[in-house]
Amino acid sequence: MEYTVKSGNPEKQRIACVVIPVYASRKLSLSAKIIDKASDGFISNLVRRGEIEGDLGNTLLLHNVENTLCDRVLLIGCGKEKDIDVKTFYKINQIMVKTLQSSGATETASYLTEIQVKHKDINWKIQHSIEAIDETLYQFDQLKTEKKEARRPLRKFIFSVNGRGQLMQGEQAVRQGMAISAGIHMAKDLGNMPPNICTPSYLANQALTLSKQHSKIKTSVLEEKDMEKLGMGSLLSVSKGSREPAKLITMEYMAGDKQQAPIIFVGKGVTFDSGGVSLKPGAAMDEMKYDMCGAASVIGVMNTIAELQLAINVIGIVPTVENMPDGLATRPGDIVTSMSGQTIEVLNTDAEGRLILCDALTYAEKFNPDVVIDIATLTGACIVALGAHPAGLLSNHNPLANDLLSAGQTSGDRCWQLPLWDDYQEQLDSNFADIANIGGKGAGTITAACFLSRFTKKYHWAHLDIAGVAWKSGSDKGSTGRPVGLLTQYVLDRLEAAK
Repeated sequence: MEYTVKSGNPEKQRIACVVIPVYASRKLSLSAKIIDKASDGFISNLVRRGEIEGDLGNTLLLHNVENTLCDRVLLIGCGKEKDIDVKTFYKINQIMVKTLQSSGATETASYLTEIQVKHKDINWKIQHSIEAIDETLYQFDQLKTEKKEARRPLRKFIFSVNGRGQLMQGEQAVRQGMAISAGIHMAKDLGNMPPNICTPSYLANQALTLSKQHSKIKTSVLEEKDMEKLGMGSLLSVSKGSREPAKLITMEYMAGDKQQAPIIFVGKGVTFDSGGVSLKPGAAMDEMKYDMCGAASVIGVMNTIAELQLAINVIGIVPTVENMPDGLATRPGDIVTSMSGQTIEVLNTDAEGRLILCDALTYAEKFNPDVVIDIATLTGACIVALGAHPAGLLSNHNPLANDLLSAGQTSGDRCWQLPLWDDYQEQLDSNFADIANIGGKGAGTITAACFLSRFTKKYHWAHLDIAGVAWKSGSDKGSTGRPVGLLTQYVLDRLEAAK
């Protein structure tokens, strides 16, 4: 898809389609008023007759409107003007794309950028229009023998800006939106890939390919023998029942000041989670291919950062395994020794994500990080607590938590903070080891984070539980690519704060 920005009146756009917002109670937007005036009241007459009310979701496609140079004018209902927020703006763009797909128009000039979104500027609107468009057009059809092809596919969007003074910033917003969308797209593709293809070795190869595409990314992969030497007994305990060897992937993007401590993202990469000996129920077990979406988001955000050539130091660490039952698999009651030296009683082999993350979090210490953020589809309890809207956030450093909450509000990829109080730590007590890997029924998301916190005492750390947001079930089943948008916004905010 080609994206660009342009200034100019809508009636003068020589293009296949111009998209114009209309608000509830038949209120015309600025661009609608301009076209209405050029066409001698054609738009206002249609609105007066009730052809479009302006409610959210209303559309009206017009052909050959008098005194305009475009072939079509698409009116989009946006609802009440004062009520338009981030989510509504996203929906409006999605409605636009779905309508255009069946219209035959291949090139579009969008004036949806004139919509007022609370506390958001023109650059934000351009960037998030691109994300919404790409989200709507996304298909995972690599493994289908017959692919759906649009008769006349959309190929170009032009976003309207107010005057030439906004063109340069608008182009930067386009670049940013395309890079974030590319990262989200990559994360989605990795998440949607079936587990017989997307193995730990496959993820490692994808990360190595990334370093070939971007000279500033340096990728290294530790094999099981390397992890054994480092004492990663917790991570390796998870892969014991699988024929697929575990990998520990490190992607270093060091384009900032040499003295700058890096931001580290750690992504859980369980490419398929059967539960191990503590076998999961069969229903919907196919969705356990999404247990590597934390890893996918880290690979996606590393791609975005490299595409934008940001002057910052960021490291992505991906511990990746397959969790399977086998004669050699870890049993409930086994005790393993982590890289940190702490011993762990494995009471449930289906609580494996924390077992691979804890060694990766200890490994992160060697890079002397500024902050470490882990991303994991960690607990079903998070879905019970928060549903499918925000990711769960827990942290040992309130300023870091606040930065992530703020980035979530800006990006629309939101998270919600849960308490990480010492009161919960006693639920992880073990009679036979330093710590148990589960804490009972109550507060499962919090006790999982409490477990991880035992391995993060040497740096500022935050944990994002994305179990509820990483993929969708049902008829629109598929990976969401979250939280690539949130993580990228966090990095951009850090850069802005450093100016």
